[in-house]
Amino acid sequence: MSTDKTVADRLLEDARAKTAREESPTLGKIALIVGVLAVLVSPISILGWVFGAAALGLGVAAVRRPAAAQQAKIAMVLGVVAILVGVFFFTLNVAQG
Repeated sequence: MSTDKTVADRLLEDARAKTAREESPTLGKIALIVGVLAVLVSPISILGWVFGAAALGLGVAAVRRPAAAQQAKIAMVLGVVAILVGVFFFTLNVAQG
C-alpha cells in the first residue's frame, strides 16, 4: 500500500494552509509599521510619497483579510496623511525658492 496522500487529503491541507494565511494579521502589522514610518519621514517629501504609497498599497492588500482589516485601514489613513504632508513640504520648499 502506498503512503501517498489521497487527493482529498491534499486539498484539505491546501485549504487549511490558505485559511491560515488569510487569518494571519502579519500583513496588517507590516502595513501599519510602514504607515507610521511614512508619517515620520513625510517632511522629506519624496520619502513621504514613497512610504505613503507603500503604506496605501500594503493597506489595500491587507484590508481583504479579516484579521488585519482594522490595522490596514489605519495604515491607509497614515499613508494618505504622509502623502499630504509630503506635498505640503514640497510646495513649501518650492515657494521658498
